Amino acid sequence: MVVADNCAGFVDFAFDNFQDHSGITLIIGVVCFAFQIYGDFSGYSDMAIGLGKLLGFDLMTNFKVPYFSRDVAEFWRRWHISLSTWFRDYVYFPLGGSKEGKTKSIRNVLIIFLVSGFWHGANWTYIVWGGLNGLFFIPLLIRNKNRNYLDTVAEGKTFAKINEISKIVFTFTLICIAWIFFRASNLEQAFLYIGTILDNILLIDFPNSAILNLFLIGILIFIEWVGRVNDVPIEFNNTSRLFRQIFYVALVLSVCLFFDYNTKAFIYFQF
Repeated sequence: MVVADNCAGFVDFAFDNFQDHSGITLIIGVVCFAFQIYGDFSGYSDMAIGLGKLLGFDLMTNFKVPYFSRDVAEFWRRWHISLSTWFRDYVYFPLGGSKEGKTKSIRNVLIIFLVSGFWHGANWTYIVWGGLNGLFFIPLLIRNKNRNYLDTVAEGKTFAKINEISKIVFTFTLICIAWIFFRASNLEQAFLYIGTILDNILLIDFPNSAILNLFLIGILIFIEWVGRVNDVPIEFNNTSRLFRQIFYVALVLSVCLFFDYNTKAFIYFQF
């Protein structure tokens, strides 16, 4: 929530006056939005899971380090898992799933993603967001590569290979392109935002306010990379009690230090 709320201010700064910014600033704005919506929603999901455990309920994991995905299909197995599995079980499978030929499978995938966009609201930006994710997914389906990555990237290793990193960066770029439409007020703003990035990509303009956001995002990425094979990244059952105590104290101090006391609305309340 600390990461999300800090990113929110920069996202508003980038999107509200995008004509006045450099391409680099607008790219950082999109990256910040990606982590704003992720931090917001996965943070609330983790809180719900934790509160459920206090009451004796084991709720399903809703996010599993989605930004380490190596293709869009893997991303959607790791992002908003409860909604994705609901659409799979109650819409995709009843439509025939992938059992009635490639053409109908493509149709069903497009329906799922368009419905997912419409579920977020009756706005063309959400429909385009869903449609783009569908278009990113379909090439994998056609080539039978939509289930290539069922494991966790670099599992059992400290670092990922160069080709794995390139796939993660490419997938994250595609997801961020779609996020522009999700965040924009209307289609015109979304296309103008993308156009301004391309037009101003060579301008040098790096706001100081971006530094804190990128620093917090970097910490989040590091923590999630270290704990990426766990259901919850911050899971230290196999570490010493002293390490856990030091880490938790540092975490609480960081929250107090970096917490944005200007109230930010939870992004998913509108849905």
